[in-house]
Amino acid sequence: MNQQLSIKLPNSITVQIKREDLLHPFISGNKFRKLKYNILQAKTENQDTLLTFGGAFSNHIAAAAYAGKEYGFKTIGIIRGDELREKILENPTLQFAQDCGMQFKFVSREAYRHKTESDFLENLKQEFGDFYLVPEGGTNEFAVKGCQEILTQEDKEFDYVCCAVGTGGTISGLINSSLPHQKVLGFPALKGEFLNEDIRKFARNPNWELITDYHFGGYGKVNPELIAFINHFFEENNIPLDPIYTGKMVFGVMDLIQKNYFKENSKILLIHTGGLQGIAGMNIKLKNKHLPIITIDV
Repeated sequence: MNQQLSIKLPNSITVQIKREDLLHPFISGNKFRKLKYNILQAKTENQDTLLTFGGAFSNHIAAAAYAGKEYGFKTIGIIRGDELREKILENPTLQFAQDCGMQFKFVSREAYRHKTESDFLENLKQEFGDFYLVPEGGTNEFAVKGCQEILTQEDKEFDYVCCAVGTGGTISGLINSSLPHQKVLGFPALKGEFLNEDIRKFARNPNWELITDYHFGGYGKVNPELIAFINHFFEENNIPLDPIYTGKMVFGVMDLIQKNYFKENSKILLIHTGGLQGIAGMNIKLKNKHLPIITIDV
C-alpha cells in the first residue's frame, strides 16, 4: 500500500511511502520478503532448523524467530556481543525471539567478524548439527528474489525509489525490478564503502546510487535531531518510522528535497522496511542516557 505524505513540499515534488511495515505484524517489512523464499528453500532441502546471525536489536533476529515458530522450524541465533548473555530480559528484541523459541549462542564481536568463514560455520555444525543457513540480515539470492516483489505495476509512475540499506539485499531487489527511467537511491544505515560491492553481487541494473551522508555516526547511532524528526513526522503523517533504518532514510530524503537535489515535479517513492520492534530497545538506550525518546506507541 502506498500512502501519500500529508506535508506540502517545494518544487511540486510529491512523496509516497510504501507501507511494507504493514505486511505482517511480526515478520516485518523487508524481513518478510527476505525470508519468504529462504523458508521455501529450507523446506525443499528438508531442513528443520534455521540458523542466522544478528545484533542486540536486530529486526532480522526477531523476524526469523517468529517465522520459525509460524512455519515449524527450530531457530538458532548467533548473537554479536557475549556481554548480552546476561541481559536477555533487558532487551526487548532478544526477549521476543526467545519467547518465540529461538536458541541463542552469544559470541564476542571479534569472533562474530569470522561468521562467513568455513571454519566458523563448520564449528557451528559440530555444535548444533545440520541447519539451513540464513545470512546476517537475511541477504542472499533468495532474499533478493523476494525483494524484487516489492515494486508493483502501480509504481511505474515514480521517478525515484528510495530505501534504507543494511546488508544490501532490499536495494538489490528494488534495482532489479525498477524500470529504466527510475533512479534507486539507497541510504546506508551504517558506515562503510563495502556496501557498493555487496550490492553489485546481486544488482543487474546500473540505475542506482548510495547516499552516504545520513547514517548519523553508524549503525544504531542516533541523535536528538533524528528523534525529533521521527516524532514530528508521526504527528504530521501518522506514519511511524524506526530509528535504525527507515527514519534515517526519510530524514535524508526530506533534507535532499530542501537542498534541491530532486528536479521539479519529481515523484518519489519511499520504501518503509518495517523494523518498528526496535523502537522499544532504542528508547531504553535513550532513557539511560537521559535523552529524548521516540513517542510512538507501536
